[in-house]
Amino acid sequence: MLNGKTIFIAGHARLPQGMAAKNVFETLTITAEVDVKYGVILEASCTLATEHGREFIGRILRGTSLKDGVEDSVKEIQTYYHGKATNALIAALKDLGQHFQQMQTEDKHSV
Repeated sequence: MLNGKTIFIAGHARLPQGMAAKNVFETLTITAEVDVKYGVILEASCTLATEHGREFIGRILRGTSLKDGVEDSVKEIQTYYHGKATNALIAALKDLGQHFQQMQTEDKHSV
């Protein structure tokens, strides 16, 4: 049941050629359930082809505060993920962060 304390947002990026997921998806998507008050990612997933990859990225992103930006998580992906989707993951994460920042700006203007 939803209580208005979390939101679901997504970020997207194009997949590189030669990726297993490219056979199913044209884009890589990162989705996240985010605490509205603090901007903390509670749960995250992505459209990597393997469950193991999806869970690994979820662990990297869990606990990230989007209010602080995504640069620390970008560095973690660059350090710990060694696959063809690195740049797409980073682009999708930055897109997700931009969506969150845009929502924050819109909420401030509507108050």
